[in-house]
Amino acid sequence: MNRRMFLQRGGIVAAGIALGAWPRLSRWASAAETPRWRTFEVTTKITIAEASGVSRAWVPIPLMTDTDYFKRLGDTWMGNTATAQIFREDKYDAGMVVAEWPASEHTPELAVTSRFATRDRQVDFRQSANGGTEDPTVLALYLQPTRLLPTDGLVAETASEITKGLTGDLEKARAIYEWIVEHTFRDPKVRGCGVGDISGMLETGYLGGKCADLNALYVGLARAAGLPARDVYGVRVATSAEFKSLGKSDDITKAQHCRAEVFLSGYGWVPVDPADVRKVVLEERPEGLTLEDPLVQKARRKLFGAWELNWVPFNYAHEVRLPNTTGPVLPFLMYPQAETAAARKDELAPETFRYTMTARELTS
Repeated sequence: MNRRMFLQRGGIVAAGIALGAWPRLSRWASAAETPRWRTFEVTTKITIAEASGVSRAWVPIPLMTDTDYFKRLGDTWMGNTATAQIFREDKYDAGMVVAEWPASEHTPELAVTSRFATRDRQVDFRQSANGGTEDPTVLALYLQPTRLLPTDGLVAETASEITKGLTGDLEKARAIYEWIVEHTFRDPKVRGCGVGDISGMLETGYLGGKCADLNALYVGLARAAGLPARDVYGVRVATSAEFKSLGKSDDITKAQHCRAEVFLSGYGWVPVDPADVRKVVLEERPEGLTLEDPLVQKARRKLFGAWELNWVPFNYAHEVRLPNTTGPVLPFLMYPQAETAAARKDELAPETFRYTMTARELTS
């Protein structure tokens, strides 16, 4: 077979930017505490098995907009596709490489490589809250309910009970975080990262799940309490400096991880991750840990207001309609997607879908 192999380059390529020239992290970090930038490369390779008819693939790429903890360094791709391009879903800043193969191509292949830089982020709540602004339309978006993140009914009742008697946004945000840590648990039987059906969790009283469930519950409760909040979907790319259960390097095919942010007046977007506290409880040691364990207490303190950036953010997107498909709407976009004329592939079965994701650090 005469395959048409090609190399394409897309996105915002920041070649030649000196790491030291990038903006400082924030007003909360002193010069001595400013985290260093680290540069990574993630490659997603797809082979669509048993292709029939026209085949398509959608590969999530890092955030399309730089932040104070993340910088895009561009995306490249190669394969035997008929067409491939970057698509940007503007509502949630969701970027993806969209590829298509004709029916005559029986072994569709694609490899997408993304380079980016990240650095740890931490909010010092001891400092005066006199910064952190955001476009009001953005804040309004992240107060809106979605199909899986309603803000009325039992969600509103639960948020009201958790924040009862509290007046400050910081106090409400922290109370919801502590409630999630106390009342939920990580369920290893859940496929992938979960789906984030928070009404189902509250109505059944079964508060087990994984990151896309537990952090979605935080986001939904925060929105119901009047705090703009959003899920941030991504993947772990390196080992953790503090918790062995919170890192993954080299083969990251199954290392997807959803985090959360809440907007607090005066502080801006504040990172939180109650789901990873529960991951430390379950996975840090073979015998498991309790909430009272010093290591869990350390994670619990850290993960309200801080993220270790051995992880790359993809997007904030909910209810994602992939371009050029009539297939089902996705609850979120965190895994590679593909379809043939027969059906959409199971993104949680990379062994049969036949995709791999690898990560390597380019600077340390």
